[in-house]
Amino acid sequence: MTTFELLINALTTLLVTLDPPGLAPLFLGLTRGMSRSQRKQVALRGSIIAFSILAVFALFGASILSALGISMGAFRIAGGLMLFSIAFEMIFEKRQERKEKTSEDAITRDHVHNIAVFPLALPLIAGPGAISATILLAGSLPGAVGRIELLAVIAVSILAVFCALIIADRLDRFLGVTGRAILTRLLGVILAALSVQFVVDGVKSAFAL
Repeated sequence: MTTFELLINALTTLLVTLDPPGLAPLFLGLTRGMSRSQRKQVALRGSIIAFSILAVFALFGASILSALGISMGAFRIAGGLMLFSIAFEMIFEKRQERKEKTSEDAITRDHVHNIAVFPLALPLIAGPGAISATILLAGSLPGAVGRIELLAVIAVSILAVFCALIIADRLDRFLGVTGRAILTRLLGVILAALSVQFVVDGVKSAFAL
């Protein structure tokens, strides 16, 4: 793959995993009763925190794995399987139900002013799937230049999430129930294909094929 193709692959993987359109209705539920200005503050804070979390894993994820004695090949296989399970949930409409349950539980347990941290930034935006995808992509983009490129991809992806949260009310009305279902399934199929590729690359790396 060329560098351009790797970056496009990275951007696609992150956008599908983050699922900006799917976050819109959840964000509306979390911020019910807030003014537009308050929603914007929550969206901005949550996006910045989520970017920081993913950036840390992009820069130090491989070092953490190395310290734990886990090879990148093994993590590619495990991460690919995890992303495949997320894709399975997206295709069969299980992921949205799980996210909605997470957001509902958090509203009752945490103060409304802290929802930007939990559950918005973690785990709704920078969840296990996004973190796993980030570490996997860091393995595909090695070196200082690769890390800078990955951070740029993460920034673009989080910006897309922020924009989706800002226009959440209009996006939710535009897509509707049917539109969200079609888009989620389509993105799920794409993520399934990308996750299988991660597993294939992991097997090749682990067994030096």
